[in-house]
Amino acid sequence: MRVGNGLLGAHPSLWQDRDGVYHGIDADILQELTRRMNLPRSEFMITEWSTMVPGLKAGRWDIVLSDVNITQERRVMGHVLFSSPYFMLYDYIIVPENSPIHSLADMKGKIIGSVLGTNDSATAHRLVEHGIGAAVADYDTFGDPFLALHNGQIDAVVVDQGTLHAQQAHFKGLRTVGGPVFYTPKPRWATAEAGASYRLGSEGVVVPEHCPDLLAAVNVALDSMREDGTIRTILKRYGVWEPQQDHLIKTPPAPPDEKIGTGEKG
Repeated sequence: MRVGNGLLGAHPSLWQDRDGVYHGIDADILQELTRRMNLPRSEFMITEWSTMVPGLKAGRWDIVLSDVNITQERRVMGHVLFSSPYFMLYDYIIVPENSPIHSLADMKGKIIGSVLGTNDSATAHRLVEHGIGAAVADYDTFGDPFLALHNGQIDAVVVDQGTLHAQQAHFKGLRTVGGPVFYTPKPRWATAEAGASYRLGSEGVVVPEHCPDLLAAVNVALDSMREDGTIRTILKRYGVWEPQQDHLIKTPPAPPDEKIGTGEKG
C-alpha cells in the first residue's frame, strides 16, 4: 500500500533516523494498519502538502495518512472519503514563561502569531473577533511564529498541540494560557459539521471516492486499534494523548422515551 504523506521531518508526526527508518505517530499508525489489514508491505510516498490529494486522485498513492483534518468541505469539494478519526488537533494559546499573560482577559490588545492558511489561523482570527487579542500576524511556516515570539515581535502564538510539542524542542520556556481551544466550522458548513459523526478537528485517513471497500478495510483496522487501546498507546508514546483523544466520535442522542402500551412518546 502506497501512502502519501507531506509531513516528513515534523515531530511528532513523521521523521526518519540516519538509517532511513520512519518514526512518529504516522509511522506507528501505518505499521498497525498494514498488519491489521493483512498487507505484505506499505511505504510512505513523501510529497508536498498541496499535492497529496491530487496525487491520490491520480493514483500515485492509495491513501493519504498525513494529519489531514476531516471536514465536510474537504469531503464534498475534494470528492474524497475519510476514515473514522484516529487523532484530534485543537489549539492552545502559547506564551513565554515570563509573559504577563495568565488569562484570556490578559490577551486584550495583544498580537497573536499563527500560520497562514491553517485552522490555527482561523482560530486566532476568531479569538480576535471576540476581543481576545487585537490582531493576528500570519506566518508561512510553523516555526516562524515561535521565532517571532522569542524575539518579542508578537505576544502569543496560537497553534495545535502537536506543533507545540514539536516546537518545544527548539524553543524552551513555553506555557499555555487556559485550556484547549477547539476548532469551529465555517458558517457555510456549520449545519453539515453538526450532523457529522466526528468532532471537528479530528484527523482521518483519506481514500479515493471510488474506493469504498478500501475505506471499509481501513475503518475496521482503525476501529480495532481504538477499541483495544493501541491508538491511545501510540499517542502517549509521543506525549500528545489527552482525555479529549478518547472522544473523537460524537455520542448520538438517546432516542426519546416511549410509554409502553400507549403508542405515545414521552
